[in-house]
Amino acid sequence: MRKIRAARYKRVLLKLSGEAFSGGAPYGIDAATVAKVAKQIKGVLAMGVGVGIVVGGGNIWRGVKAEAKGMDRVTADYAGMLATVINALALQDALEREGVTTRTQSAIGIQEVAEPYIRRRAIRHLEKGRVVIFAGGTGNPYMTTDTAASLRAIEIEAEVLLMTKHKVDGIYSADPAKDSSAKKFDKLNYFEALNMRLDVMDATALSLCLENKLPIIVFDLQAPQSLERAVSGEKIGTLVNSGK
Repeated sequence: MRKIRAARYKRVLLKLSGEAFSGGAPYGIDAATVAKVAKQIKGVLAMGVGVGIVVGGGNIWRGVKAEAKGMDRVTADYAGMLATVINALALQDALEREGVTTRTQSAIGIQEVAEPYIRRRAIRHLEKGRVVIFAGGTGNPYMTTDTAASLRAIEIEAEVLLMTKHKVDGIYSADPAKDSSAKKFDKLNYFEALNMRLDVMDATALSLCLENKLPIIVFDLQAPQSLERAVSGEKIGTLVNSGK
């Protein structure tokens, strides 16, 4: 039997991008990939950690690309919110197949398949050991799911925001897939991440973390037991905090 690590955090917010669902394909949902993510989340629950999750929808829809082709930005963003609901339901199903009790809450009204987002209800679910998946972003156009992740993390009083990347093990000075000289950062403060315009998250999301002193860990979800390692406090990926 695999030894269960001791947890450093009691409650975390996990941000999953659309890439976490596609398994490296250009679009869509790869069931095997989602199942692996669900197993990692189940492992973290076994450590006694409360888990909230914000899902992206870029594997299904990208509002910015739609806008570039002439679509109204607000309409495109709402379509993107619906894409996150699809991903949330796929993850919910995978978690429940693992025996994990899960609730999906949506920032946009879609009551036939998801609860409305209510902060106090979300916290109660977490206190009962349920995983809560937050879909629909913030419910507002022009706001990214990164901003939703920062906001939800603060609202549910998570101790850390876990930002997952696809095949990138942290924050680099440039895209390591395009620049072999790109330098990986083990640790950054918020101002460095903002001023250097690094690919961490959008400025609004990062500013929210800065104002509320919410640490961020950026890591590769595909690495073995990476989620458990991050939650246990093991050095993994890149840590972004106040620098104190």
